[in-house]
Amino acid sequence: MTKYIFITGGVVSSLGKGISGASIGKLLQLHGFKVNMIKFDPYINVDPGTMNPYQHGEVFVTKDGIEADLDLGTYERFLNICTSKANTNTSGDIYKTVITKERKGCYNGETVQVIPHITDEIKKRFMVFKNDYDISIIEIGGTVGDIEGLPFMEAVRQFQLENNKKDIFSIHVTLMPYIKGAHELKTKPTQHSVNKLREIGVLPDMIMCRTEYSINISLKQKISLFCNVSVENVIEILDVPLIYYIPKALYNQKVDFLIMKSLNIKSKKRINISCPWFKKVKTYNKFNKIVKIAIVGKYAGLRDAYKSIDESLKIAATELKVKAEIYYFSSEDKSLLKNIEKCNAVLVPGGFGNRGIDGKIKAIQCAREKKIPFLGICLGMQCMVIEVSRNLAKLTDANSTEFDNTTKYPVIKILDKQKNIKYKGGTMRLGSYKSQIKKNTLAYSIYKSTEIEERHRHRYEINPKFIDILEKSGLFITAYCNGVLPEIAEMKNHPFFIGVQFHPEFNSSFIRVHPIFKRLIMAALKIGI
Repeated sequence: MTKYIFITGGVVSSLGKGISGASIGKLLQLHGFKVNMIKFDPYINVDPGTMNPYQHGEVFVTKDGIEADLDLGTYERFLNICTSKANTNTSGDIYKTVITKERKGCYNGETVQVIPHITDEIKKRFMVFKNDYDISIIEIGGTVGDIEGLPFMEAVRQFQLENNKKDIFSIHVTLMPYIKGAHELKTKPTQHSVNKLREIGVLPDMIMCRTEYSINISLKQKISLFCNVSVENVIEILDVPLIYYIPKALYNQKVDFLIMKSLNIKSKKRINISCPWFKKVKTYNKFNKIVKIAIVGKYAGLRDAYKSIDESLKIAATELKVKAEIYYFSSEDKSLLKNIEKCNAVLVPGGFGNRGIDGKIKAIQCAREKKIPFLGICLGMQCMVIEVSRNLAKLTDANSTEFDNTTKYPVIKILDKQKNIKYKGGTMRLGSYKSQIKKNTLAYSIYKSTEIEERHRHRYEINPKFIDILEKSGLFITAYCNGVLPEIAEMKNHPFFIGVQFHPEFNSSFIRVHPIFKRLIMAALKIGI
């Protein structure tokens, strides 16, 4: 019988419900349980694929090609699982499913309503892993009290009513603010949030308080009294410099044992602070040697826009016993070139649209000419091709048809089958594709294999008509998908100059370092330390 843990949030958004849930999941994994996580987002968008990153951070792509919330990346990095369409749900997708069924006559003429039809669909998705995992951790996005979140909260209430109490555990994550003028932590926002949750009919078993300062016993007793949970189930989550510290912080408060006791399950495997996970966390990003990496993008003001890349670089640095200092520079910054010359490596990530492209191309030219190790991902690779075409192949006006549809030299172009796409959402080349790597190349030395499988999210490709010109200019295509679509491009007379059409950051986890990030840092160390 699968056990269910529900994670809800209150007071404000962005409290780290996903990190809290993933940390609990990691502890339960260490106890020997099979754990999976599911995200429910209340917004009406069918998925976040068409959202500006400033709205919702990076778009994470699953192996089966679903554009999902960045929390799924957190799930994968913590739990070392492979998420799929079943792990991500939105109001838009749920309503779309119900309306489609109504149009097909599946409800036999019933009046289709939020209750029971929408809530039934939500509950059905709660149980998607019931035959495959011991524990499903279900994160409800947004904040309690949000209008769009009410059907999800109602579905949780019904699910608690319809199932054995010993099979369900509810956690509410809240903010406990510190008022500087009063030198005091305040419990009232937590009280109001829990009261709102109880009004809906969801009774939390545990309250996790995000806080800047430790919570003393008197404050825990106050929360316990007003929120109707035991004192031991009032948990503090102090701000920490790195998210991978959270499982140990929860372990120290016996959160795993409190949950197992309530769910009436016993540990399958003994764990302690000397287990491999905790050992690796102890050394994570704590080294004297430093490598400085510049990420040049158009969303530099929001680190969550490049969350998976950030984490992948830090994980790879830890593997090499070096601390990664990551600097985000806007591709529209006038001091861009001066800034990146101070760094040991440059990375240009993916993106869409014309804004900031010139800055990215100049940054790539600087990295090439100054022999700074460089990695281009997706659009970063395409900008690398444009830079080489313009400056080495002397195709002065070379461009992507995404930015200039009338360019004389369309070195990057849209796929023919993408030209007449009506809808933007979910219509790119998405998910995992296999590629074949040529031997005796940088790519082969990185992967140590002639075949790889990586995740994609793009429409535009390197134009095959210009490959001969590019290779005569020193930029070689060293991997193809199905022998046709260029996947990796690299330059030989450079310490490390490589671009990939896919997103390697989506295949990186805390215990599985991705080789391309590791090699980028290794190259940076040779010139920087």
